[in-house]
Amino acid sequence: MGSLTWKRVLVRTVAALFFPFLCFVLIACTPKPFDEIAWRQEVRAADPSLLYAPHQKDGKFFNPWKQMGEKNLLDLIEWKISEKREYTPIEEAYLPGVIPDAEERIARFMGKDFIMWLGHGSFLIHLKGEFWLTDPILTERALIVKRKSPPAIPSESLKSIADKFTVIISHNHYDHLDQETIEALPEKSIVLCPLGLKEYIDGFDGRKNVIEMDWWQEYTSDSGTKIISLPAQHWSKSASIGTDKSLWAGYMIQSSDIVIYFGGDSGYFIGYREFAKKFSQIDYALMPTTAYHPRWFMHYQHMNIPEAIEAFHELGAKYFIPTQWGTFHLGDEPPGFPALDLQREIKERQLNPERFLIMDIGEIIELTTSRVIQDGI
Repeated sequence: MGSLTWKRVLVRTVAALFFPFLCFVLIACTPKPFDEIAWRQEVRAADPSLLYAPHQKDGKFFNPWKQMGEKNLLDLIEWKISEKREYTPIEEAYLPGVIPDAEERIARFMGKDFIMWLGHGSFLIHLKGEFWLTDPILTERALIVKRKSPPAIPSESLKSIADKFTVIISHNHYDHLDQETIEALPEKSIVLCPLGLKEYIDGFDGRKNVIEMDWWQEYTSDSGTKIISLPAQHWSKSASIGTDKSLWAGYMIQSSDIVIYFGGDSGYFIGYREFAKKFSQIDYALMPTTAYHPRWFMHYQHMNIPEAIEAFHELGAKYFIPTQWGTFHLGDEPPGFPALDLQREIKERQLNPERFLIMDIGEIIELTTSRVIQDGI
């Protein structure tokens, strides 16, 4: 009888532990609703003056216009085991083209201002004789996640292109701040980064000139090109620094002729309207378009395509260049899906397709205030 009693106790204990877990799994696997209209209203109701408010407390940075709710391990598990949207075979397989011979084509453009997509959020920009790099990651992996498309140039080729780059870092996530690529830069290069990252980047091999910037601070290059650090709606985390111990940012790059907005990583927020008030001419907007499914989990820190288009219109920019698609599989949607999604939205809304420059990796666009001149395959 004693043995039977203990077996019953064991069964009841296992059942008591398993039943809540089973309930969690069943609930988590059910598609979670998300109200796009309510979210849009919430964004527009925010006070734009908070874009200029203090944004650090107790050693952590935050977005004062709307703070990000805490996400824990259960939220992550719920995302990973929840029912996924189905994608077509074309959507699953689609990736950007890769144009070869990037270094040779860069040499042919040396007397002109241009932008080349290196892959993901990495762009090579030539302005007024100076080279700029945005969030350069030219290595095989972002920590664990492996590339689906190769970079336009390998990191070891950077020194053959120029003896100095000015590098813009938006935040410390591994697909935006890559130690190996930074270490491959020529020694004279300058790294501009948000607050809290200087000490970390100073620790990379090879002495670099690292300059931290708070939101709304400015830096002027030797040629007179000005860069302004701007708020973004995101967050930060790395194993070495911790959660929100460093800031995140977008940037406006202003030369005497060309103005480029680099959005870094951001959700949809009130900043875009404010930027349009402060910068009357924006020629090119490099808009983040990645990891936006599922919406309930991603909406705060990542824009979907309709939001990216809305942000572009609010900025008043001439041209939209999508960034971060086609390289890493980070959200539920396949890596190439955002470009197809953008093409569908352009067609359905009857937008002018000439204003949306969906680049191939390695493609060069001559920067101009009039018409766009592209370097084909």
